[in-house]
Amino acid sequence: MNFIEELRNLDPKDVGRWPFLYRALAISLLFVVLTAALIYFIPIRTQMPDLDRARADEVSLMSTFDDKQRKAANIEAYKAQLKEMERSFGAMLRQLPGRTEVPSLLVDISQTGLAAGLQEKLFQPAPEVKKDFYAELPIKIRLTGSYHEFGTFVSGIAALPRIVTLHDITIVPEGRESGPDRLTLDVTAKTYRYLEDTETTPADKGKPGAAAPAAAGGSG
Repeated sequence: MNFIEELRNLDPKDVGRWPFLYRALAISLLFVVLTAALIYFIPIRTQMPDLDRARADEVSLMSTFDDKQRKAANIEAYKAQLKEMERSFGAMLRQLPGRTEVPSLLVDISQTGLAAGLQEKLFQPAPEVKKDFYAELPIKIRLTGSYHEFGTFVSGIAALPRIVTLHDITIVPEGRESGPDRLTLDVTAKTYRYLEDTETTPADKGKPGAAAPAAAGGSG
């Protein structure tokens, strides 16, 4: 009888009758299984949370690496984009008048209304309001004329080389005696002046440029 047949003839319910060799082998196998289970469930099982954290850290680090690698690969494109932004920002700043240019700009705004055929009833500059790097100059204006002339006035304001925005627009009939086509326009025009270095505080100079004012002819 060979070894395989002897194993088949062993009664698992009566281990005590097994030959000594087979009992020794069974005990050795059981010992190996128990030892492997203890190795897994005690040191390895207790270190599983650390392993999970390490895997999560690996995923996070790989994501950070990929992000930085993409940025490094596109560094030249970013530099070109930054130069374009600086150029555009400089062009917008050039649309802001300096202190000495403000009086002529006010004249241009007033002349735009007169050129449109409107009658100027009020032209009242208000105190300027300083922002981060520019000052806002509100001007209360009241004009009388027709819808067509108002449209010509707004188009003329939008065509000025300097930024001028229109806010708080109200249009009402001028009065029965003036005819149905005569209207009164009340509007606040705002222009913007670039603050000179002597007008900004050290804290202001350290701030990044704020968003530029709205495009010419916008309404608030």
